[in-house]
Amino acid sequence: MAQVKVKSVLMTGNQVVVKAALTVGAEMFSGYPITPTTEILSEWAKEAEKDKKLIFLQTEDEPAAGFVMVGGVSMGKKAWTATAGVGNVLMQDPLSMAEAMRMPTVTYVGQRGGPSTGTVVYSQQELNLTRMGGNGEGMRIVYAPSNLQELYDLTIKAFNSAWKYRFPAFILSDGYLAKSYGEVNLWPLKKSDIVPTESAFLNPKKQPNNIRNCFSQEPELYNHLLEDFADFASISEKVAEAEVIGDKNSHILVCAWGVVANSAKTAVDELERQGISVKLFRPITMRPFPVKELQKAAEGVTDILITESANGQFGRIVRETLYGLLEAEIHRLYKPAMGVMPEEIQSKIREVMR
Repeated sequence: MAQVKVKSVLMTGNQVVVKAALTVGAEMFSGYPITPTTEILSEWAKEAEKDKKLIFLQTEDEPAAGFVMVGGVSMGKKAWTATAGVGNVLMQDPLSMAEAMRMPTVTYVGQRGGPSTGTVVYSQQELNLTRMGGNGEGMRIVYAPSNLQELYDLTIKAFNSAWKYRFPAFILSDGYLAKSYGEVNLWPLKKSDIVPTESAFLNPKKQPNNIRNCFSQEPELYNHLLEDFADFASISEKVAEAEVIGDKNSHILVCAWGVVANSAKTAVDELERQGISVKLFRPITMRPFPVKELQKAAEGVTDILITESANGQFGRIVRETLYGLLEAEIHRLYKPAMGVMPEEIQSKIREVMR
């Protein structure tokens, strides 16, 4: 068997996202500049200058960028976009439409602090917004990378999942990861590794070409939603992913996601070297959420530490998932729009042990 040739490259997070999108066959990008994702636009523009088959459109605002993406997908283009913060808020109209029409869009979100303009670099405060969206029910696939390599791998997975299951997919990242610079292994993909795209309107033999997002009667919309709910439920166990590290027999469970999970990993490793037993649950998909994996990880624990760069958005998901299943004491390390350091997590765990 021939060995796969892997190329190791030093890149920023924003460059990694573009490289992954190209690897998985993205053809079209529409976007509006916003920190910390603007470099994604400029990187794609450079690629489009070199390869005239690629399409790049800088729109007048974020809603326009989202609607252009949906239009491109409807005509058979593997289209995507990137945004952050208030741009994520503004883009929910077209993203909700993609959800309604089952358009396989991909959106990269580089979270920044809020509410409103807030700060321009980092937070984990866009979790609720990205998972559930606008006036819909959150029929979305949301991946949360914790390092640069995962940013590459999960971007590829987001494209394939979106086009395989025909639900909007998101890479929920942040400004720290977007601006980080490090080594990434670029895995080549065979044609068979890439889920193909086709027009939703120009191939009526395969599916109805009258795809709707507007219904005049309540029962009509209700029945349509029930079908989508059933489809989303059927893919959830296939898509949901999580990682559990540390001592699986520990009575202390740390729950963290995204880059905060990287800090938690460092904290758990250091505590283990000191003879302190801890385990870490880290969801890779924030939607569908890995419910069974969390419930299994929580078996037998007496204390749960939830840590995040928001004021309980992730914590509420954890508590809801575990409600009524155990009597563990919940501890919190919440730092909205602030990074969480490994030393802070270690210190909090030592408090829990007293």
